[in-house]
Amino acid sequence: MDGFKKRLTESVQLKLSFSLSLAILVMALVAGIFSFASAFDEAHELQDDMLRQVAALFDRSNLPLARSGVDGRAKDSDEDSRVIVQHLADRSKVTGNGDARGPLPLPITLADGLHTLEVSGESFRVLVKTTPGGERMAVAQETGVRDEVARDSALRTLMPFLVLVPILLLIVADLVRKMFRPIASLSAEVDQRSEQELHPVEEGHVPAEVRPFVVAINRLLGRVDQSMEAQRRFVADAAHELRSPLTALSLQAQRLAESDMSALARQRLVVLRRGIERGRHLLDQLLALATAQATRDRPKSAVSVQHIYRSVLEDLVHLADVKKIDIGVEGEHDAELWVNELDMIAVVKNLVDNAIRYTPDGGRVDLSVTTEEGRAILRIQDSGPGIQVVERERVFDPFYRALGNDHVGSGLGLSIVKAVTDRIGAEIELGFSDEVRHSGLCVRVFVPLANLVPEAP
Repeated sequence: MDGFKKRLTESVQLKLSFSLSLAILVMALVAGIFSFASAFDEAHELQDDMLRQVAALFDRSNLPLARSGVDGRAKDSDEDSRVIVQHLADRSKVTGNGDARGPLPLPITLADGLHTLEVSGESFRVLVKTTPGGERMAVAQETGVRDEVARDSALRTLMPFLVLVPILLLIVADLVRKMFRPIASLSAEVDQRSEQELHPVEEGHVPAEVRPFVVAINRLLGRVDQSMEAQRRFVADAAHELRSPLTALSLQAQRLAESDMSALARQRLVVLRRGIERGRHLLDQLLALATAQATRDRPKSAVSVQHIYRSVLEDLVHLADVKKIDIGVEGEHDAELWVNELDMIAVVKNLVDNAIRYTPDGGRVDLSVTTEEGRAILRIQDSGPGIQVVERERVFDPFYRALGNDHVGSGLGLSIVKAVTDRIGAEIELGFSDEVRHSGLCVRVFVPLANLVPEAP
């Protein structure tokens, strides 16, 4: 009950449905009671008219008054419609207050008109009438029969309420749900967006009452987009500006290495050059991250996965040769992807670069592609230490590095991959190359095939 009260307080749709349903039920109850009472009284009026018509029939036709026994019941009479007609003695000719000669011992003091009497333990509705000839007659009917007939008639008037009110409640609930459907659709559309999709929400199909809220959301999205764009521009500009001094430092260190110096100085120079190189790599990754987060135009043609693999291997094969890593593409299967070529090169290049960096000397890095259920599966796996399950969510955060990792890196490679895959609608999954030993990293990237993506006009 507390849960329903909480939902009723928080949900406008549920509150509206509940309020309308309660109002309909109250009005239906009041209308039903009024209709039942009116039909019940009308049925009694009709039965009273029937008694008048029976009395008039006997009067006009000069029919003899029925005397069918002590209780006035005819042998084959209908119990539900039995009417007793008897002669009522004149008060001036009979002593006492009762007339025992008729089927019913009615009081002779009854005045003309309708009466409700208790006779012999039963309730009767009695019409007393004096004919133009001076004779008095009584037309009687049991009130139990009259009430039963009146109730049946009144209940029949309630049948439309009993049938139509539940249907009306269902219709109201359906109408309220349809009224809120544009809001639910809008919520689903906004919820399915990625963090890079900050374009305005379509406000033409939402109700007028919700439109100011949508307009406010669009303004907020615009401000957030401007803020993120300013942040990306700052990162890109800062990284670009820092490249020149680092390049100058690198050249100075290279010239310094050509001069004569002691072994200790040369050892320190090696550490210095390594730090400079790490700084240059960090700046390159920052520029790549800013580029990956920027929105690109839709591709105009499909791109081959094998072509992307060849381009990446041409750039990184020298790193694998230094560590004597066996790197290559498994199989000749290819797939066509409807994505920007630079985006896919950024994804594959960062994954392969990470694989080479974290794979021990003499290890192995394999690239392959398969298709399944309308998607291409790009697989890059290595024989390195892998990533433990507890860290697989955090490794996509910028600058995060796994504990106990002494390899040189910026911590931005997987962040770039995640930013690109989210923007192009791809999915990325991390696993072990060797599930038994829990070693090696296997990265699978799921990308829709080109024939399933409509070409941009």
